[in-house]
Amino acid sequence: MSAEVSGAGRPGEHVTDEPHARVTYLVKRLESAVRRDLDAIMQEQGLTTPQYAALSILRRSPGLSSAQLARRSFVTAQSMQVMVASFERSGFIERRADAGHQRILRNFLTAAGEAVLARSEEAADRIEKQMLAGLSDAQIRRLRETMEACVQNLLADGPEPLR
Repeated sequence: MSAEVSGAGRPGEHVTDEPHARVTYLVKRLESAVRRDLDAIMQEQGLTTPQYAALSILRRSPGLSSAQLARRSFVTAQSMQVMVASFERSGFIERRADAGHQRILRNFLTAAGEAVLARSEEAADRIEKQMLAGLSDAQIRRLRETMEACVQNLLADGPEPLR
């Protein structure tokens, strides 16, 4: 088992005392570094990182119910209800009754939601560019494929795929 060496894990700094740290440890380190930077830039946009994720998901999958959006955003249904209410107040989404089930409300981005998401995506692109600096297109493609395979392996028995 690897042990972390004190320090912030900045470029060029060793982050473990062994040459081959556990993959799960490295995944967590990466997630923590990305989340730190995303939190900072999303705050500049007036969003939290989970709000950014939810808006991004709605762009890819318009019309999700709040329950579906919560599952895909990795938050509880209760947290999503608070988030959706905030989005409505901010004018980022509109909710429409489902044609077949009037009690189900579907969520859709508004022009204001698209605008804040576009600004947020530009900021997130800068983080991703920094993270992937020095990697070839083939390496980036392989990294995506590998991570997707790992996610699918862990979610094989899960309720619904990430896509």
